Amino acid sequence: MGRVFVFEYLTAGGLEQEDAAAAATLLPMGVAMRDAMVNDLLQAGGVQVSAATCASTTAPPAGAQACMPPPGTPFVEWVAWQAARHDAVWLVAPETDGLLASLQQAVPAARWLGCDAPAITLAGRKRATLARLAAFGLKTPLAFATTAARWVVKPDDGAGAVATHVHGSLAAAHAAQCRAAGGSVTLEPWVDGEALSLSLLCGRNGAELLSINRQHIDIDDQGQVRYAGVSVNAIALDDARGPALAALAARVGQAIPGLRGFVGVDVVWHATLGPVVIEVNPRVTCAYVGLSARLGRNLAAEILGRPRAAQHRERPRAHA
Repeated sequence: MGRVFVFEYLTAGGLEQEDAAAAATLLPMGVAMRDAMVNDLLQAGGVQVSAATCASTTAPPAGAQACMPPPGTPFVEWVAWQAARHDAVWLVAPETDGLLASLQQAVPAARWLGCDAPAITLAGRKRATLARLAAFGLKTPLAFATTAARWVVKPDDGAGAVATHVHGSLAAAHAAQCRAAGGSVTLEPWVDGEALSLSLLCGRNGAELLSINRQHIDIDDQGQVRYAGVSVNAIALDDARGPALAALAARVGQAIPGLRGFVGVDVVWHATLGPVVIEVNPRVTCAYVGLSARLGRNLAAEILGRPRAAQHRERPRAHA
């Protein structure tokens, strides 16, 4: 696996057509994810790395070749072009409007580092994901339908907390759902508890729980939910909650067998019922940043298929 192309949607210019406020908020997250992925690949040894970038962001880490998409070229076409020139493609993009699925389809299966098409499609539909997980015995917000005090309305294929609002009654949530213009929105019970995320390493042999992270979620006076970052590896795996969360990770892998590579799972720890799965992110998330160093293992090397014992730390030259 000599040549790897890293594409992170935000740093590739995915926000250039968005408003300045969105770019200012989200772009630093994209830079952090891209740079973490690139640095891990460079440290894996024997890997030449190219990374997507754009004029409005910083260059990738030293040692990687910066690649900028030609003006006006659709990302799907450009990623397909890059895939033909690299041995592997490691890509991060939102599931919104089928973007991640479309980009996955542009890359030959043998060169794709990530979840397969059915897993991406399912995880990109929040309501369908919850139904699948519930069928495998996992607790989801659907279990709170008769007891919820608050309800949340959000895009069914959205990423993060974008366009996500909490309402004080089911009637208010239904009204907001009816008012939503364009696209599909989903309505589900709001689950009170500690907001966590799980970092998983998924493969043919199942899902390994890498870390338990604490999410920082704010709700303003209008009910708008805002993502305020994540504390990576905040809760030790040997914490009292660890076994239940490790079992949950394994069950998610069974429910969605096409999950591959790094996967994020958003969870709320309910005071009496324990872990409740909110959604599955079939891609690298912000919780990847710094995780290899914290764990003392190169996750990128493992995603490339290298056993942990065979990992190297040399930094090769960039791919020209």
